[in-house]
Amino acid sequence: MSGLLCLWDIKPGQRARVAQLNAKGSMRRRLLDIGLVNGTLVECLGESPAGDPRAYLIRGAVIAIRSRDCRDILVYKEI
Repeated sequence: MSGLLCLWDIKPGQRARVAQLNAKGSMRRRLLDIGLVNGTLVECLGESPAGDPRAYLIRGAVIAIRSRDCRDILVYKEI
């Protein structure tokens, strides 16, 4: 699929929609529990002073996600 990015490619102030979740095991369960399912709108709010993790607004909750976990979340960037 063209146009897919990993969640980490979305910079602060940008929004994206979840297209695919490639995480496995307990991390997959955690991501599903916070609402990261296909079509979910995600907004990057900012990043920590060290740059990792970043804060994302997901279904009304602010969630910090590390870069290594973001690689398993594929999104379409919202324009």
